[in-house]
Amino acid sequence: MAKRGERRRASKRAAAKTKQEKPERGFVARWFRRIFFWGTGFALLGALMLAFSVMFAARSLPSYSSLKATNNAQTIVVRARDGSEIVSLGPSYGKWLDSSEIPEVMKEAMVAVEDRRFRSHFGIDPLGLMRALYNSATGGGRIKATSTITQQLARNLFLNSNRSIDRKAREAVLAMALESKFTKEQILELYLNKVYFGGGAYGVDSASRKFFSHPATDLSVGEAAIIAGLVKAPSRYSPTADVDAAVSRANIVLRLMREQGRISSNEANVNPETVKVKKDTGQNSVRYFTDWALPQLDILLPETFEPIEVWTTLDVGMQRAATASIKANTPNGAQGALVSMDRDGAILALVGGTDYVTSNYNRATNAMRQPGSAWKLFVYLAALEAGYTPSDRVVDTPVTIDGWSPKNSGGGFSGEMDVRTAFAYSKNTVAAQLGNEVGFGTVASMARRFGISTPISTYPSMVLGSNEVRVLDMTRAFASVSARGRSIEPYGILKVETASGEVLYEHERARTTQLVPEYVAAGITDLLQTTVNTGTGRAAQIGRPVAGKTGTTNSNKDGWFLGFSSGITTGVWMGRDDAKRVSGLQGGRAPAQAFASFMRYAVKGRPVEEFDTDLKLPEWQLEPDDEFLYGNPDDYYFIDEQGNLIEPGAPDPAGEVPFDPNTEVPDTDGRDGVTVRPGNGTPRNGEQPVPPGQRPPPRPEALPPAKQDPPQAASDDFLEQATGGTLPPD
Repeated sequence: MAKRGERRRASKRAAAKTKQEKPERGFVARWFRRIFFWGTGFALLGALMLAFSVMFAARSLPSYSSLKATNNAQTIVVRARDGSEIVSLGPSYGKWLDSSEIPEVMKEAMVAVEDRRFRSHFGIDPLGLMRALYNSATGGGRIKATSTITQQLARNLFLNSNRSIDRKAREAVLAMALESKFTKEQILELYLNKVYFGGGAYGVDSASRKFFSHPATDLSVGEAAIIAGLVKAPSRYSPTADVDAAVSRANIVLRLMREQGRISSNEANVNPETVKVKKDTGQNSVRYFTDWALPQLDILLPETFEPIEVWTTLDVGMQRAATASIKANTPNGAQGALVSMDRDGAILALVGGTDYVTSNYNRATNAMRQPGSAWKLFVYLAALEAGYTPSDRVVDTPVTIDGWSPKNSGGGFSGEMDVRTAFAYSKNTVAAQLGNEVGFGTVASMARRFGISTPISTYPSMVLGSNEVRVLDMTRAFASVSARGRSIEPYGILKVETASGEVLYEHERARTTQLVPEYVAAGITDLLQTTVNTGTGRAAQIGRPVAGKTGTTNSNKDGWFLGFSSGITTGVWMGRDDAKRVSGLQGGRAPAQAFASFMRYAVKGRPVEEFDTDLKLPEWQLEPDDEFLYGNPDDYYFIDEQGNLIEPGAPDPAGEVPFDPNTEVPDTDGRDGVTVRPGNGTPRNGEQPVPPGQRPPPRPEALPPAKQDPPQAASDDFLEQATGGTLPPD
């Protein structure tokens, strides 16, 4: 009976425990069910809305024949600042090729490199999107390579190239609509006849005629690989611009085709270098400017396919002078670049190489090269802001910083000199000392402040220009100095109008900020002017005030000159694209000569302007004498070596007869019977020792005659300055 009762009680306890746990499990399960059902509901609702959007877009799409007849590329007329037409850019369409006329190898090459799952997806590629998201989440940077061929076609037909979430969503909907209305072969045919391949060529037939001088029906495997590789970056991989880049890209296309089984191993072994490329003629250096300026229209303009006219800041005469100066002065085998801008940042001339036909790579805006001593602009700006002046003394002497020992170009050292001379003769040891004193991070910050956008290291050698920069950025920095330390924003487009005269965009002057105080800008201008007058930049003289700086890197790989005169700032760079040595290349020779040749023409219609080099220093640098700060020294109590107070105005104790500290002297302060030994430093009877750091009270021997008020220990002026207020009246 006892055991049966015990089992009954245990059963009741288990039942009670089950009742307590059941509501808890039921609560969690209910929330999971709710999340599942609500999530499923929202997913179904989203899918339904997407389906309706795709159906509506598919019904709104033009017919296939209409899409074949529609050309969406714009015609752009580019005008100089005086309104004259400098170039007309428009589409070049070849013969429309039906799907059966396009070589199969051309189709396979395009699918292999742009959209490997083209024939299996429904307009968007979920696998590709998930891969891109995963790569981005695991450190691969921003999301990229997620557009299918159908999405690209939708963008080319109906949208612009703005990168926004809204545009990507519309692109995806239109891509699925295209897939629902047309076959894969029709979509690929539309794409290959409309995609842009660079140089104004739209469609494979136009590209084939432009680059290989024959129709696309005769394309070989190597030629098809080159054309397919152009879509990613038409300018960078253009075979008429950079054969090596085009061949390298074509080899990637061939490898992908082989890996995906689209061609045999023998076909993949074709050498793209053997492909004969048609020589491009009729281009000129203006295209360096338009290649830089026109891509900005995607940001400046609303979505439009109308023909437009673009008024630019380019000065035709200056552009011709810049082109001539670069061609005439650049050493054989080297390249040259020039950027010239007005005092407000307007680009007046821009040359990215010696010959646009040979190479359209823009070295003025894209190339990153070491500036050499031209970088010292930022070192000395930081030093001047920290308190140096052009007349301060520095020492050209051997120096070692963290194991790095810079040498001057001549190998010797000149000893003591002023800052002005050290800058003018580009003394590396002085720049290293100044950089170390103000801090290499401070120099890097100064360069960032003046518009250097490329990565900057803070190793000690950075003061000599080891960081790579762009010609455009360096020219902008010197233009800010010319503007008395105010920021400059380079621009090339003044306004854009449609053919009907509607203004789509008009340039507004950018808001400027003071990058450094005007006295710092005046000081660095003083240094820059001295460089041209008597220093390394003498070849840049043009018969009117010029301020500038040379730059030469190790082994003469790069030569620079940057400077300004009469409100125009110009930067010149020369060197080889492969960064090999150029014999005799120095910033003070060919680059400075090219600068002078161009600037003589550029400033000839402008008034001569003297530079403002008057240093109006701030109050904290105007150091008054000691008496102004601290009062008259005769008003002070001083303590001799034995600790005795010396009366103000008393003769120098060093000239008196030495006093024997053991000699007793009568008490003169009215306390009878007390003697004092002046030199033993002990307190009198009844006096307290003076704590360290505090002035002891005046002793009797330092006081004036009896019954007169003792003089105060410091002047009123000093006390007012020390306390920060006015003393109360006596």
